This record gives sequence, C-alpha cells and structure tokens, in this order.
Amino acid sequence: MAMSGVLRPGLVQIRVLDMAAALIHYRDRLGLDVVTTGADGRVYFKAYDEFDHHSIVLREAEEPGMDYMAFKVESEKALDEFARKLRDYGAEVSDVPAGEQPGVGRRVSFMTPTGHRFDLYATADLSKDGPMVDNPDIWRSEPRGMRIIRFDHCLVYGDDIDGTAKMFVDVLGFKLSEMALAPDGTTPIAIFLTCGMKAHDVAFVRYEGKGKFHHASFRLESWNDVGHAADIMTRYDMSVDIGPTRHGITRGHTIYFFDPSGNRNEVFSGGYEYYPDEPVRKWTYDSAGKAIFYYERALNERFMTVVT
Repeated sequence: MAMSGVLRPGLVQIRVLDMAAALIHYRDRLGLDVVTTGADGRVYFKAYDEFDHHSIVLREAEEPGMDYMAFKVESEKALDEFARKLRDYGAEVSDVPAGEQPGVGRRVSFMTPTGHRFDLYATADLSKDGPMVDNPDIWRSEPRGMRIIRFDHCLVYGDDIDGTAKMFVDVLGFKLSEMALAPDGTTPIAIFLTCGMKAHDVAFVRYEGKGKFHHASFRLESWNDVGHAADIMTRYDMSVDIGPTRHGITRGHTIYFFDPSGNRNEVFSGGYEYYPDEPVRKWTYDSAGKAIFYYERALNERFMTVVT
C-alpha cells in the first residue's frame, strides 16, 4: 500500500569501473537477469520477481558510486503534480524524455539538499520474463545465484539530511519511520523514510560532503536465503563488509558486501511492517552499535566510513 502518489523504489543507476567484472558479480553471483545492453554500453538488469522492464542499471565510468535512484509514481498526472510541487518548493528540477532508458517513460529529475539526484516516473514496460499472472507458479524460471527477489532500497550519505527529510515528507508524502540520534539526543544522524508499508524505502546518514553512496539493497525471501548468499560469497571469495547479522533499526536480516568496483551491496530479508499512524522509532547514541548491528552490538568502522 502506497501512502502517497509515490508507489515504490523503481530503479537505481550505479557506476562501475569494469563492466566485465560487474557482469559476473550482478548476473552470476547475485542472480539478476540481463534484460538488454544499450548502445551507450549501459547494462539493464531485473530480478525474477519484478514486473517492470528493469530495476538495476550499470554504467561504466572512471569513479564508482550512484548516478541516481528513481521512484515509480501512480500516474502521469501524479508525476506532473510532483514536478509542480518540487519546483514550488525551490528544488532543482529537470525533465528526462521517455526512452532515455529502454522501457521507461518520461522522468522528472530533482536534486536533494544532500547532493543526490532522484528521479520520478510513472510509466514502464512490463518485462516479458516477469512474474506469472495466470495460475502463477512462484517463479517462471528457477532463481539463480543469491536468488534476489527485487531491488529494495538505497542508503546514501550527505550533509543536509534535515532539509532532505523535509523535502521527502512535505513534497513527496513519505513518512519518517525510524531515526538514530547524535549525542545531544535531538539531532538526527540517520533517517529512514518510507512511501508504503516497508520499514524504509530510502535512508540518509549525516556526512560531511554531498552525494555519497553507501549501498543498494536487494530483497531476499528469508533468513535461510541470507545464509545461502553467505555461502556464495565465501565460495567465490567475495569482499564482505559484515554479516550475516541483523539490524536493530528496521529489524532486517542482512549481509553487506562489495562489488568489484567497491560499491557496497546489501542482501536483506525481513523487517517490520510500517503503518502511517505509528510513532517514529528512535535510537540514542549510546545504543548506536545495537541499532546498526543488533547481534554484535558494536559498530563496524568500515561500514560507517567507506562510501563511493
């Protein structure tokens, strides 16, 4: 259930240093399906349980990181209304024509106070290999690799998370589900925002500088699947940050690991359901370790400082 005209996370475009190595990682290890490769070299992927044309875009570049994350909205009318609201709010807004990505309609692009680009779009082609709808089996083709269900969320780092939270809440209709507080007990150092009933669809951490990418997260079906992903990471000597473990924030089961370009990925299962009448969950600074890594109850320095 979307609480506003924003339905859900739709896609993310990630920069990689070596496309050949990235293909092995995202296609063979994570188990995403390659949908198509564009004339400009961008490669488009989807997970087996996603209906739309694609959700992950890789672009070969000289520096890793995130180009932008995009949310799907409920209609072209809603897209126009969000564009108007963003411009009235004073955001830097631009239009991206239909077809800039295959299978995706026109997009409205805007910059947040943290220096990140986000896009909104309403129209996307259905994948020919999407989930079955007539007498549907649980999957059309047997899942591969880590058995990723779908692209779930992103966490990004930047300075003005207060202004960004206000933009997402006041203009886009998101709700603040959870936060972690600084030692003063009032200043947020991390915020978790949702447009539906998930614990979060995007998150921001306060950080000196702008536009940094912490991770893209991929949904798995169960804690058992998180263990299966860990087996694959060990078998292929993949670079692991931390896990398998659990978050206090969101309650999700997790492993963090890196792609060959140094971009952090997460595989994630579980997490609480959120309803819009619920109070904001808050974590004090002295419980930050437990908030991030519930079992270890201690922070991983690499997790807090390594971004692209």
